[in-house]
Amino acid sequence: MSFAWAKQYEPKNDFTKWIDEKLPLPRLVYNAVGAGYPVPRNLNYMWNFGVLAGFCLMIQIITGVILAMHYAANAEVAFATTEHIMRNVNSGWLMRYAHANGASFFFIVIYLHIFRGFYYSSYKAPREMIWLLGVVIFLLMMATAFMGYVLPWGQMSFWGAKVITGLFGAIPLVGESLQTWLLGGFAPDNAALNRFFSLHFLLPFVIAGVVILHIWALHIPGSSNPTGIEVKKESDTVPFHPYYTAKDGFGLGIFLLAFTFMVFFLPNTLGHPDNYIEANPLSTPALIVPEWYFLPFYAILRAFTSDLTIPFTGIILVPAKLLGVIAMFGSILIWFILPWLDKSPVRSGHYRPMFKKFFWFGLIPCMALLTYCGGAPAEEPYVLLSQIATAYYFLHFLVILPIVSQIEVPKPLPYSITESVLGSDDTAPENSASSDAKGAGEAGSLQPAE
Repeated sequence: MSFAWAKQYEPKNDFTKWIDEKLPLPRLVYNAVGAGYPVPRNLNYMWNFGVLAGFCLMIQIITGVILAMHYAANAEVAFATTEHIMRNVNSGWLMRYAHANGASFFFIVIYLHIFRGFYYSSYKAPREMIWLLGVVIFLLMMATAFMGYVLPWGQMSFWGAKVITGLFGAIPLVGESLQTWLLGGFAPDNAALNRFFSLHFLLPFVIAGVVILHIWALHIPGSSNPTGIEVKKESDTVPFHPYYTAKDGFGLGIFLLAFTFMVFFLPNTLGHPDNYIEANPLSTPALIVPEWYFLPFYAILRAFTSDLTIPFTGIILVPAKLLGVIAMFGSILIWFILPWLDKSPVRSGHYRPMFKKFFWFGLIPCMALLTYCGGAPAEEPYVLLSQIATAYYFLHFLVILPIVSQIEVPKPLPYSITESVLGSDDTAPENSASSDAKGAGEAGSLQPAE
């Protein structure tokens, strides 16, 4: 979105004029993250996570390239080269701990970014493409993280690769062939390790490319904000620099304090102890679990323990394993259709009392329970809890959210972003908020201005 009041880039001397004419990179930066990009004035710290995610990606790429210089993707020596990096390479321990914990912090930031999007309905028009590209980034992150977890070639690396790639074997007709193709054989070995290493090195750059598209798409409608109301006038915005560069800088400082504390004082806390034992195909760990950021989806996978059959015949329509695979992937793919499931004309959860209750007391506890059950043994009561949480998860998006969006009575919206910040707006019509809320659900009166 272009604003008439946005400051225009003006080269200051002959050299910058020449650069701007031949390669307008300074103009691009100025319009993307400088004073030339007006941003809603009411953004809170939940809007810091986009910048933090970009910083995490930068950490992962830099440390990953350095680690790749010393790593050997060979099943005979992969574990030994990991130990070599830790013990013999100058600052190798720092690079590995920063990379391993950086992945966890990356997912923490992304999960907060996603759930902020859920609460403030950042997926709604005109920002559907921003949301869809964000889900693509998340899927690429999951693939990258899984393949990276295999590279140290510890016990959990090997058995995690065996279990997860084994899921593809559940696909009818082509499953076993697909699994063999992915691994380059019948079990994780040199071929699989080489493939995973190559893709793990490549995908972060693919993610960076999609991030550029994500930011590009963001600059078309402009940033969303906590009220869900679109920008109407100049007083609704402030320049990104210096206001939000300072705010993002403060958030980045807090993030770095937590990140460095984890790297220097608790570097192995988020890892699994069994992964510090070299992979042994003849010794199965007592409990095979993925990294913590996969646990909710792993719980959904394990929640399906019975085949789908034709009643009274015993004929199996869909095996339990395939049901689990479909549900696990479906739990993320469902996010692609969120913009069309949520029909509420109001974006922000602040003004949606019924939605807010289901979000804080339904979806959030559900995800916490799935995370807990994903790391627990596949036995009762954890299986039953996983099944209940899985059922609620899909009900929330497919049933509760569409119904609530149709029947709830939203609170009155402020006339403008300025009114939400200052409590009044001289340009607002008299009693604008109450008149906007009249009808309690009429899309015409509650629809934020586009």
